[in-house]
Amino acid sequence: MEENIRIRGRSRRNGQMITNFHHYRVGIFCEVLDMMIQEMNNRFSESNTEVLTCIACLDPKDSFSQFDIGKLLHLAKLYPEDFSLTDHIILENQLETYILNVREEDEFSMIEDLESLAKKMVETGKNTVFSLVYRLIELALVLPVTTASVERVFSAMKIIKTDLRNRMGDEWMNDSLVVYIEKEIFATIENEQILQHFQQMNTRRTQLSPLV
Repeated sequence: MEENIRIRGRSRRNGQMITNFHHYRVGIFCEVLDMMIQEMNNRFSESNTEVLTCIACLDPKDSFSQFDIGKLLHLAKLYPEDFSLTDHIILENQLETYILNVREEDEFSMIEDLESLAKKMVETGKNTVFSLVYRLIELALVLPVTTASVERVFSAMKIIKTDLRNRMGDEWMNDSLVVYIEKEIFATIENEQILQHFQQMNTRRTQLSPLV
């Protein structure tokens, strides 16, 4: 790795010599790393990155090595509807007691993810003792689901509301989006049931012929 090589694209007379280690570390590894960081910055906004950084403090790996009370209190402030001003005061005390408690107990030492942590807290009753901490964990667990759902809605919206349907009302668009997004569920419903339901609606404009 310490052997010298000439930088590509330069003549032998004026070419600069570098080591193999420098070539692979700076020319390849660091460049790929910069590309990944740039892609992450393009993918996630500053506010999203802030939330993810705070959630990482709940990670139980390595004896909760990333635990940070300040960042977790900040995470709670991002959800004012879930944490009142009184809750913030109680949460700080709960976090201080919680981290000492889980680090001392062996049954929490082998936990590697938030899902297992939440299950273990329910099994040991700590979800009621540290109810506000458990609420933070619940928020962290549902965040990927809600984010994915929002992305699915926006993707479906581009398909449902096209240039030819640009005058579609909100109610009709919402109904169409639900049917499109949850198509696996609606695929289990027989067409005849849908027709019968439509026929019984008071707001119907016309009658549909029964299926042959």
